[in-house]
Amino acid sequence: MLQELIKAPLHLDNDDRYEYLVITAFPAESKQVARTALREHSDNGKWELMRTLRYEGGASKYWLRRKVIRVVSTMERSGI
Repeated sequence: MLQELIKAPLHLDNDDRYEYLVITAFPAESKQVARTALREHSDNGKWELMRTLRYEGGASKYWLRRKVIRVVSTMERSGI
């Protein structure tokens, strides 16, 4: 199984509100391994399944995304 973080897909015009993770499951691996990885990412990492693609040879690709939370400081910096 291959996991990789990617930039926003081309059709989303550099959408910086989300980050994306692609999981590739190869034909020799059981589907249970892929299901377990998807469940762990969704439960622990707040990822949501965005797209699934199954190839003719038996491989599968899963695109997950999660919202990026930008934190802005509300405190003033003092010259102390």
